Amino acid sequence: MIRDGARRVRDVRERLTREMDVWVASAGDGGVPYLVPLSFFWDGRDVWLVTRYANPTGRNLAGSGLVRLALGDTRDVVLIDGEVAVYAQDEVPGDAADGFREKTGWDAREAGPAYRWFRVRPTDVQAWHEEPELAGRRLMTGGAWVAG
Repeated sequence: MIRDGARRVRDVRERLTREMDVWVASAGDGGVPYLVPLSFFWDGRDVWLVTRYANPTGRNLAGSGLVRLALGDTRDVVLIDGEVAVYAQDEVPGDAADGFREKTGWDAREAGPAYRWFRVRPTDVQAWHEEPELAGRRLMTGGAWVAG
């Protein structure tokens, strides 16, 4: 059964609430791609990630300000393109840090100054179940939901 746009948006939001980890794709100055899984928290608008600032993912996110996140497998895909803002430990909003801790069981605020928080504000979202849903896969463009 092919889902309509409203159903896909509901499914994406539910997965962002339920799932624990997301694939994070970034690239450095030379365009070399880097892909890692990270735990995340969805606050209803933004995706919050935490990682060491000095590792390739942290440097790439801070340097480019852009990221692609991916949930699911090849038969149930969610792709989220977003703009990144970087927060030091003492700058992260309390609601985001508390939500991250409640969801993941890790209070990243205690990880020390080597870690940074990365707020991903989605700009484009696509979701589809296999080939029959490719035609209606774009659910957000320019930061605005176009379906749902």
